[in-house]
Amino acid sequence: MSNHAENAFNFSSNQLLETALDNDNVPIGYACNYVPRMLLNVEPLFPYRVNAIGLTGGTELADIYMSQVTCSFTRSILDMVMDDQLEFIQGWIFAAGCDHLRRLYDNLQYNLAPNFCHILDVPHKSGADAISWFSQEIKALSLLVSEHFQMDLSVVKINQAISEHNTLMQSLQRIANFRKKEFPPFSGTQFHRLMHAVWTLPNQSITPIVEKIEKQLTEAKNPVDYKARVLLVSSVIDQYEWIEAIENNGALVVADRFCTGAIPQLKTCVQTDDPFYDMAAHLLQTNACPRMMDTFNNRMELILNTIKDYRVDGVIIAPIKFCDIWGVETTQVASFLKEKKIPVLRLERDYCFSGEGQLSTRVQAFIEQILQ
Repeated sequence: MSNHAENAFNFSSNQLLETALDNDNVPIGYACNYVPRMLLNVEPLFPYRVNAIGLTGGTELADIYMSQVTCSFTRSILDMVMDDQLEFIQGWIFAAGCDHLRRLYDNLQYNLAPNFCHILDVPHKSGADAISWFSQEIKALSLLVSEHFQMDLSVVKINQAISEHNTLMQSLQRIANFRKKEFPPFSGTQFHRLMHAVWTLPNQSITPIVEKIEKQLTEAKNPVDYKARVLLVSSVIDQYEWIEAIENNGALVVADRFCTGAIPQLKTCVQTDDPFYDMAAHLLQTNACPRMMDTFNNRMELILNTIKDYRVDGVIIAPIKFCDIWGVETTQVASFLKEKKIPVLRLERDYCFSGEGQLSTRVQAFIEQILQ
């Protein structure tokens, strides 16, 4: 990518967040993709996907209340909350995606008792009955949000927010499509700095950045060099140092299949005359979360299609330690890929970036395996 085009990625998420808060935008914290972001994009609200990027020194505060065999993502979030580093968040919405997220919700309620804190029950299936039931959960949530924040959450407003969400996702997908090129004009690290901003800023703050990047990519001349193209599969990766460390060893992350990435999060939401049903169907049928009992074959097909579309040479699976649902899923995914003769590397990791030396050694060995 040319230096001129590269500048489009060099924005400050922190500055944009500060501006949004100064403009009286209201951040609602969430920690799971089954929370309806589109509902929370009705101004002045905006959905803020909670993270612990600024965490240093471990999770000593959270470890008082949560077991060491609870995943480090939930412990890190609780530690940030207890250290008052997320006090700008004005409401919390959880989804019962796993037991660890439930424990995070319980401890947040116990320790801080936020003025607004709600947890959604989420079905483990994605059929018509599950969609109908989940749509009622989302509708009940909208009433609670409307009442607490004294705002208009009418069908018209929600439909508008869904349309704006779809427009942004379409722009992001066009950017993501550049990763399919033989020589992409930007790195996976750059792309996921952008995705982090998308999940933590109001649409009106990030849309101009996305438009600028998309425009400049059409003029990009200098491609990113690499030895192998990889697909990264995991749950939460919002600390892009993980991706940067992989890419520093010659493996370009051209595609991702994790909660805070692009696949399948950039899919648009089909709109009808019932936005609650639309959001429920979208969340249950497009999320590729291993908690869902009836979509395993779809998840495997998604991975195979991604490998084909993005010309992937190998797959890195990087679950967080002690994650129950991903612990099971990654074993199945690894076996599935090996049967297809697709090179695969499984890396168990903590949520916060660590162990760069060991990571580099294993990635280098994996690249050598791919190039043999």
